[in-house]
Amino acid sequence: MGAPVQSQFFSQLKRYYAIYTGGVIGFIVMLSILEQMGVPNKVLGYIFLGVTVSLYAGIGILSRTSDVAEYYVAGRRVPAMFNGMATGADWMSAASFIGLAGTLYLSGYDGLAFVMGWTGGYCLVALLLAPYLRKFGHYTIPDFLGARYGGSLPRSIGVFAAILCSFTYVIAQIYGVGLIVSRFTGLDFGVGVFVGLGSILVCSFLGGMRAVTWTQVAQYVILIVAYLIPVIWLSVKHTGNPVPQAAYGYVLQQVTARENVLNDAATPEGAREAEVRAIFKERLASDEAKLKALEIGGANYLVAERAKLIHVLEGLKAQPHADPKAIIEAERELAEFPKDVTAARNAWRAAVETDKAKSSPIIAHAEPFAGPDEETRDNKRKNFLALVLCLMVGTAALPHILMRFYTTPSVKEARMSVFWSLLFISLLYITAPALAVLAKYDVYTLLVGSSFSELPSWVSAWAAVDKTLMSVTDINKDGIVQLAEITIGGDLIMLATPEIAGLPYVVTALVAAGGLAAALSTADGLMLTIANTLSHDVYYKMIDPRAPTTRRLIISKSLLLVVAVFAAYITSLKPGDILFLVGAAFSLAASAFFPALALGIFWKRANKAGAVIGMVSGLGTCMAYMFITYPFFGVNAPLWWDINPISAGIFGMPVGFIGVIVGSLITAAPSKEIQAMVDHVRYPNMRLDSFVEKN
Repeated sequence: MGAPVQSQFFSQLKRYYAIYTGGVIGFIVMLSILEQMGVPNKVLGYIFLGVTVSLYAGIGILSRTSDVAEYYVAGRRVPAMFNGMATGADWMSAASFIGLAGTLYLSGYDGLAFVMGWTGGYCLVALLLAPYLRKFGHYTIPDFLGARYGGSLPRSIGVFAAILCSFTYVIAQIYGVGLIVSRFTGLDFGVGVFVGLGSILVCSFLGGMRAVTWTQVAQYVILIVAYLIPVIWLSVKHTGNPVPQAAYGYVLQQVTARENVLNDAATPEGAREAEVRAIFKERLASDEAKLKALEIGGANYLVAERAKLIHVLEGLKAQPHADPKAIIEAERELAEFPKDVTAARNAWRAAVETDKAKSSPIIAHAEPFAGPDEETRDNKRKNFLALVLCLMVGTAALPHILMRFYTTPSVKEARMSVFWSLLFISLLYITAPALAVLAKYDVYTLLVGSSFSELPSWVSAWAAVDKTLMSVTDINKDGIVQLAEITIGGDLIMLATPEIAGLPYVVTALVAAGGLAAALSTADGLMLTIANTLSHDVYYKMIDPRAPTTRRLIISKSLLLVVAVFAAYITSLKPGDILFLVGAAFSLAASAFFPALALGIFWKRANKAGAVIGMVSGLGTCMAYMFITYPFFGVNAPLWWDINPISAGIFGMPVGFIGVIVGSLITAAPSKEIQAMVDHVRYPNMRLDSFVEKN
């Protein structure tokens, strides 16, 4: 595309999306008027979600294409600014939109590892990978591995790693979709997952990367507006300052003051908190005893404990005037009793961790690496640094992000699009810490100290979705809510903040639409990455290189359907929390791809044997550590140097680099043609044929 045509295309895009943004703002104003007129909240929620999803679907349908370059890389004509917006939407997944503020709410200072790691990763993308991959061209990351290292084996390993990373990541996004749909439509979570699946497919099925790109630009507008409005509203409400980043320090002081009051047993509120903590200390001793007995008695202990529960239930039912509530409670305990030793171990270990947290004084939000002793603080410090490194390097190696830089018209535009990506992403990332503090202040002042008889409706509404996300239980039976009696999952904070703060329902629906946009945009990119990798790198490059365009696109779309349905099924089983799944994807990408990509660009001596050894050993180490240490798998091996499984990439990365270097040095150097290609990729102004002639 020539410069004048590209300039005209850019001007048209700016005009179209300016009109679109104005329409979104007008739509929000219209729904606000409808709310004031008395239109029911549920109707407003349906309108909000329905209209926004219909917008994405419309863009997807209008962007349909049967051209291979358009389907795989949007015709390589996406201007830097719009590619930055699309990358921002692709990047700001359910983890960023839904999970980041919640992590900062729960972890305070320690949660900043996610902000630092994810932001720092784009510096690595700009410096080490994006411009060089764009100069290389082609369609996928396994494409680069296959061309750089030669043969099908590096490409095949790249395909496996890309699918593994992307599938792990996409489960987290579909989980977020299911969470939002189930909360705001009343559908069961599993049903909500499959309903949301249709929204994901309609955006990417017909137009591939072309449709996904222009849909993601539209989704970015909605998600950033949805994120900023409630935070600005809360900031004005509490401080009178419309800039939440500037109000952050003042609100943090207020939160710290409340923490001190609730930790002080000499105050009435602190005394009630201390009473609840004492009860949790008793529960801690009981749960630790059960865990110890389980390790000794195994399945026999479980059988005996289940028999006791059955005996209690039968005894209650046999009483003529038994309390119905007691029978219901006994039935609930029996239904929730673990089915086997692994389930019991995982459930009771989680209970012990919860008891420890709730029996301890409140950890100050602003205190770094807080803990009762130096060993705990040292472990937190190590895990903070390990997580930052894994997220940084993982960001620079995620296939669905790197693929976005194939869509720009030139290497210069690829570099510029990284700048725009960072700018658009930073709008959310510098706002998330302020949102976490504002939400915490509202919980500490509005919910804590309120009466159980007057709990707001949003508490029961979210508890109906998932009790691990929201529950408030009167532990000490005083009828007053204490902080230790509240369970709020991190995935809830952003979505529930407008309700917690008592903002108009339109803001709540807007946030839901923004969360849906974030999850949909990333899910679109991830599923397209998986389908394109299978259709292009496996089918076209390795099975049938002569396949016509029509067949290649049909196979890609068919695989897209298969991947989507399978991912939705796995998500309906709730295999883990959003943030762990996302973090795992980053560690896997960092271990599998980064050593081979970085050394493949900057070290001409790197060869096929080194790449194969490095990718297999790095990915294998990372996967093995996650498998043996993450509780979901039930192996429960001890941690290495106390590093949590989410940061398994800290072990996989160095193994991968050592594998590439050693494997390359003990085998023959790559051919002159391959080395010429490396020079071609490294030097933007040089053509590949000139290097081939010189060598």
